[in-house]
Amino acid sequence: MANEDIKVMENIYNENDRIADEIQKGLSSKGIYAINVMGAPGAGKTSCLINIIKGLPEIQSYVIEGDIESDIDTVKLKEIGIETVQINTYGECHLDGPLIASTLEKVNFDKQGLLFIENIGNLVCPAEFSIGENIKLLISAVTEGDDKPYKYPLAFQKAAVILLNKTDLLPLVDFDIDYFSEGLRALNPYAPIFTVSAKTGEGFSEVCSWLKAKL
Repeated sequence: MANEDIKVMENIYNENDRIADEIQKGLSSKGIYAINVMGAPGAGKTSCLINIIKGLPEIQSYVIEGDIESDIDTVKLKEIGIETVQINTYGECHLDGPLIASTLEKVNFDKQGLLFIENIGNLVCPAEFSIGENIKLLISAVTEGDDKPYKYPLAFQKAAVILLNKTDLLPLVDFDIDYFSEGLRALNPYAPIFTVSAKTGEGFSEVCSWLKAKL
């Protein structure tokens, strides 16, 4: 029985990866660079996206917003003029290739630019599924604790860039940046780490410069 379960999971991953590869090829042909934005609930994913997009006014940005329920963040993004399409999974803890493939039909890519896909708030499942992205951007917050790389290694291992958010709260929380960085570097020696505050805007100019260099 265990062998059958493993085979089923292998088939799911293989089919997802096939669809994700097609998504990436299709987006690349349109001049779209896709970023899979991951992070726990409350890490500040949407707030960070707003800071990044505002810091790249010369680059067209698109957003696919993933949530289990509601469209709160999509409404917020649309109110400031960011083209956003909503996905609700109604219980599923991650986005996957087929979901993104069907949602892309609703996005009007009239210019080359960046596509931010905000994944479901979760540090486990989103790291396991490719969704056609060029890179994974992981957002962690000092309010979550400094042990997250040790407890959720796959997300930190697969990230191409990490944002440590809510650093304006460092004087108020028990967070050891050195301990956090040591755990991260043991998993991922090369991904840049940017300390940011979505509330104050601190650190996002460096993030935007890095993204421009990637493009």
